[in-house]
Amino acid sequence: MTERISKDMIIADMLKIDAGIAAILMASGMHCVGCPSAQGESLEEAAMVHGLNADELVANVNDYLSKK
Repeated sequence: MTERISKDMIIADMLKIDAGIAAILMASGMHCVGCPSAQGESLEEAAMVHGLNADELVANVNDYLSKK
């Protein structure tokens, strides 16, 4: 079964699942994947700071993971 992410997951933990997730986040305008905040910030928190829809990001990342 393919691992899935949720909006309450820490960004650093998501990147441990698949480093390719960084490209999806960066393409969405979330360029903080390498910053210290990514070590303790959830996807939902980061999305809110960047004015993004966390549910859309979750859908995009899980779509990417399902195709692997």
